[in-house]
Amino acid sequence: MSDIIKLAEDFVTKLLTTKLDGNFLYHNLRHTQRVVKNTKELLEALDLDEKENETIELAAWLHDTGYTEGVEDHEVKSKRIATQFLKEQKYDTARINKVGQLILATQRFYEPKNLSEEIIKDADSSHLGSNSYMETSELLREELSLLGIAQYTPKEWRNENIKMFRTEHRFYTAYAKENWQEGKDKNLKKLVKTKKKYKKLTKKEELKVKLKNESPERGIQTMFRVTMRNHLKLSDIADTKANILLSVNAIIISLVLANLIPKLDNPSNDYLIIPAAIFVTFSVISMIMSIMATRPNVTSGEFTKKDVEQKKVNLLFFGNFHKMKLQDYEWAIQELIKDQTYVYSSLTKDLYFLGLVLNRKYKLLRWTYTIFMIGMILSVISFFVALKFYGPEKIIELPT
Repeated sequence: MSDIIKLAEDFVTKLLTTKLDGNFLYHNLRHTQRVVKNTKELLEALDLDEKENETIELAAWLHDTGYTEGVEDHEVKSKRIATQFLKEQKYDTARINKVGQLILATQRFYEPKNLSEEIIKDADSSHLGSNSYMETSELLREELSLLGIAQYTPKEWRNENIKMFRTEHRFYTAYAKENWQEGKDKNLKKLVKTKKKYKKLTKKEELKVKLKNESPERGIQTMFRVTMRNHLKLSDIADTKANILLSVNAIIISLVLANLIPKLDNPSNDYLIIPAAIFVTFSVISMIMSIMATRPNVTSGEFTKKDVEQKKVNLLFFGNFHKMKLQDYEWAIQELIKDQTYVYSSLTKDLYFLGLVLNRKYKLLRWTYTIFMIGMILSVISFFVALKFYGPEKIIELPT
């Protein structure tokens, strides 16, 4: 590798790594490295002099640097960046111009005028004949979307690729035709096969799928389903947290009663009374608040026909019907499902009141954890204070 090629590689690697927008999923350093690799493959198969090889390889390294300054006219920007870099390296002016022309030759609809331009053109599009074409093509589709250039559905993108394969692209060098054309043909067959597979859907089925996906009813149902699931998960989390606190405090109180309290009968342990009292008091308060957070509230469990007719009762919550007879509840449900507005109103009420319950639970839990934490801190502090100032007296041996 010549010195100028090594300098170009280092320059491009640093530039594309630090300055290129992360949304360039396809036109990034990996793409440039792939183009350079395929350029070398073509040059090894062709009989060109070393200077020409160096010029073409430089163009391969520098051809996409313009993307660091934006998508529009990136080839022109790449030429300017390449010219500035090569001038700083005191590279030959005529060959700088040749590198710039080769970079411009990578434009999409440009027709190469000589072998060097054919080489860089084939190297830049060599992915069309590779086994990884489908993956790289998808990266390009995603890149166009992220950059706000174009939005393609998978079907539209497939059709665009088929059109490009058939009417726009062709390999120019004999080596590319011999070694890459077969892979390109296979990729085209895959695209056409996939297109035919999806064409088997009848117009009626496509319309059905479209209506199903675009139906506002489906969207509303999904919203209620997801929101309800999230509320229930939060409720489970709150109950789990309360149960943890309840269990921890129960264990603490059991240990205190079994090990510490019996020792307080000894006058020498009087200094432990206050720390123990603080510890047990805060643990009991934490237990009580944990129980309050999980203690269920049950409503009257009854409703009247008038409540149903006026749409005042939420028939989806068990607390409103658990005391009703089955036939009365069946009648009420039939009235409910007749009216879509009533259904959504009931679901909305269910979410709202569940939200109120969650608010109460989490407020209580926050206070419970705060009290538990304060109790632990105060207990430890009071223990050390009592130990220092009121601890067992030291036995002083008098001289005989």
